[in-house]
Amino acid sequence: MAPLHFERSRTYPVAVDVAYQRTISMPLPKLFKHRYGPVPPIAEVRDQTGSWSTVGESRTIVLKGSGTMREELVEVDRPHVFRYRLTDITGPMKPLVDHIDGSWSFDPAGTGVRVTWAWEVHPRSGAAVPALKAFRKAWSGSARRALEVLEGRLLR
Repeated sequence: MAPLHFERSRTYPVAVDVAYQRTISMPLPKLFKHRYGPVPPIAEVRDQTGSWSTVGESRTIVLKGSGTMREELVEVDRPHVFRYRLTDITGPMKPLVDHIDGSWSFDPAGTGVRVTWAWEVHPRSGAAVPALKAFRKAWSGSARRALEVLEGRLLR
């Protein structure tokens, strides 16, 4: 079954390498601190291996309310992109999602950078697809908020 593509971008007046480093090193509970409809904020990160800069490192993301997921870095191409995979999903998304392939990419844009956050959501079943298509709108709003929060980190 084909994954569903979710994506949101924003341009900032900072260098590509600065945007990359400040994004990959930002604590997730600070970046994802807002609830947006059914998308909860991140409460904490547990069991992180390494400094979050090397392929194979992993961590457990704990959502406020309920739900966890295991995140593993699967590609690091500094300062262009880092990719990760979310697995072992618990909570409300468990019946809908098998796994998610996520990425943050950093592309030159004029004198700044265009930061794109994307997800390839792999549905657990065909029956989950309509709910995931509806969820995409909430995810986009949540991503917009995260990119607004990221602006404060990038422009400091």
